[in-house]
Amino acid sequence: MVKSNILNIEGKKIKEIDLPKVFERKIREDIVARAFGAQLTRQAYGPSKEAGKKHSASGKVRHRRHRWKSHYGRGISRIPRKTMWRRGTQFFWIGASIPGTRGGRKAHPPKPEKNWAKKINKKEKRIAIESALAATGNNKLVKNRYERLKNEKIEIKNLPFIVESKITNLKTKQLLGTLKKILGNVFEVALQKKSIRAGKGKMRGRKYKKNAGMILVIGKKEKLKSRGIEIKNVDKLGIKELYPLGRLAVYTEQAIKDLEVGKGVEKK
Repeated sequence: MVKSNILNIEGKKIKEIDLPKVFERKIREDIVARAFGAQLTRQAYGPSKEAGKKHSASGKVRHRRHRWKSHYGRGISRIPRKTMWRRGTQFFWIGASIPGTRGGRKAHPPKPEKNWAKKINKKEKRIAIESALAATGNNKLVKNRYERLKNEKIEIKNLPFIVESKITNLKTKQLLGTLKKILGNVFEVALQKKSIRAGKGKMRGRKYKKNAGMILVIGKKEKLKSRGIEIKNVDKLGIKELYPLGRLAVYTEQAIKDLEVGKGVEKK
């Protein structure tokens, strides 16, 4: 059984705790990538159902005998046509609606009703979320996730970070102070920072961008709100919050107790 230190709100060790077996799981990066891809949504696209049929010219041409507005016996092809003008029983028609005509619909357009969702089975989902949780306690993956930690000789100790549940009673200023004491040199990558995007994206509705920062995982029934830090209940934790692997995470003592194999993590 792997043990880890529990820190108080001053960043000092107060006791040890046995980590759940999920932190000993083999990290399957391939399955995590598949599970993350299965959650991505793709916007449906395609032409309007009325595309190619919105012409203002009147008439529905038939190819039957003894019918008004029929092009039977006129020596013209059997394609849908629209009436541009008429002189008594004389008509001027042009082809319309079908793909081979000007302004007609597309032959085989993309269908808006197509389902782009990818499927992944339940066992793979479970392996993916357990791998993502185990990665939060892997020193190498955490350093590789953050660009600012790659080239610096910073040792990240006591992974995963576990703090007593008193942290949920702190105000924002006190919370940030506690996290700074717990994380030490790694605190610089913990906060979410918002910046103006470079390039034309500013004109396309995505002027700002921000980094993910760290995530504070609290127990099922614990409550905490704060700006600048993502906070998630352990039963609502999913692949989207932990991918790419190695996200900097701080767990409360109660979250670790709630985090058991087969319990405490949302199956998504």
